Amino acid sequence: MNLSLYLLTVLIWGTTWIALKLQLGEVAIALSIAYRFSLAAIVLFAVLLLSRRLQSLDRRGQLICLAQGLCLFCLNFICFYSASQWIPSGLVAVIFSTATLWNALNARLFLGRRIAANVLAGGALGLLGLGLLFWPQLAGHQASQESLIGIGLALLGTLCFSAGNLLSSLQQQAGLRPLTTNAWGMLYGALLLLGYCLLAGVPFTFEANARYIGSLLYLAIPGSVIGFTAYLTLVGRLGPERAAYCTVLFPVVALNISVFVEGYQWTTPALLGLGLVMLGNLLVFRQPRAVVLAEPGRA
Repeated sequence: MNLSLYLLTVLIWGTTWIALKLQLGEVAIALSIAYRFSLAAIVLFAVLLLSRRLQSLDRRGQLICLAQGLCLFCLNFICFYSASQWIPSGLVAVIFSTATLWNALNARLFLGRRIAANVLAGGALGLLGLGLLFWPQLAGHQASQESLIGIGLALLGTLCFSAGNLLSSLQQQAGLRPLTTNAWGMLYGALLLLGYCLLAGVPFTFEANARYIGSLLYLAIPGSVIGFTAYLTLVGRLGPERAAYCTVLFPVVALNISVFVEGYQWTTPALLGLGLVMLGNLLVFRQPRAVVLAEPGRA
């Protein structure tokens, strides 16, 4: 079951970049994200109410959902979209992939979880592999003040994503399922984004064409309802640090699709990077060997 959820998350989020590109147009980025999570929240609440699986939340649960909505369904997307205007998408992907390491560190600091050496080693290998995969973008990018702003925004977005992971883990430890907490979190995230759009004077527009509506539906239902539910279920089952290795594999799927969509060509460094990413994946999910203690009196 965990493998199915893992593959589902990687495949869905590895293809959402196509829909994200199709969203770019007349509608402001923040408003498009608000539309996405408003629709996703409506779908989740409808499914939960019809199936009578909506769990009740106390004040603490609602406050954590509000924080989760701010971190996971609002700020991180604003940060990543904004960062992409200043630095190459490859660099954003590399920074986002550090979520594995941030999740391990934050789980240690805030949840008291032991940091597994294989998780850190696998995350580092995956990060190095992504660096090789996107080396042409990284090498051709000139450092500047704008670059520092973009890197800072991408890092802030990654930290928000990591915080949302830990908040979901706390909710699941309290017996709350991701379907319920995601429904509330997406609703809160959408309301926060809509509030921002009102305060910033963003014009409320909508593109009533097949391109925009189709990409919105893909991002809202497979990308959000299914993708986030599968991923955060993995966070509860595998731990935030192991589940976050998905962030290393998303760009690999995207690059493979780009071979057919955009004519991307694999190079020797890129293939080496792919090998390191796969090796990192094996390390992250390697089960530690059981230590057998000898009985007293036996050599």
